[in-house]
Amino acid sequence: MKRVLVFITDGFADWEASYVTAELNKPGTGFQVQTIAIDKNPKVSMGGLTVTPDYSLQEFSFELNVEMLIIPGGTGWRDEKNQQVKELVSFCFRKEIPVAAICDATTFLGIHGFLDHHKHTGNSLPYLKEGAPNYKGEEKYIVEQSVSDDFLITANGSGAIEFSRDILSKLGVLEGEELEKWYDIFKNGFIRS
Repeated sequence: MKRVLVFITDGFADWEASYVTAELNKPGTGFQVQTIAIDKNPKVSMGGLTVTPDYSLQEFSFELNVEMLIIPGGTGWRDEKNQQVKELVSFCFRKEIPVAAICDATTFLGIHGFLDHHKHTGNSLPYLKEGAPNYKGEEKYIVEQSVSDDFLITANGSGAIEFSRDILSKLGVLEGEELEKWYDIFKNGFIRS
């Protein structure tokens, strides 16, 4: 089984990864979604869902095989304690394990320089520059719902479906016409004839 980790915080935006985690966890995909947080204490999402993390950063074994790290946004990204995930993101970048971040999680990446050398997006360029004063990736910023560049996927907070599409494509779960049909169903409410 291929492991995809979702990093959660108190106040994580539960809907931002929900489209893609549901697809990844379907029987026959070969993927398993698991959660990781700074500790094993239950985390409460913005929508009030309580999730007990599968792993904590303190006990996480970097020997585990991980196919992707997904980082939803939410209200917890300005808390200093959540900056600890920098070590896991650095590990993923070194190993070229795909990292997918959406909404304020992109600001977290900007704070720590992870966006400076890759095409990316976020909630807006002014928002990113305000939240990440040391950010130096302005020339690589693209005004799109979601941007995929090599092993980095970023999206703005209203781009959960595009974000999910890019992740499904990167992992090869859905491709071509099948992926476009999936996108049409969730984005437009129908399949084009």
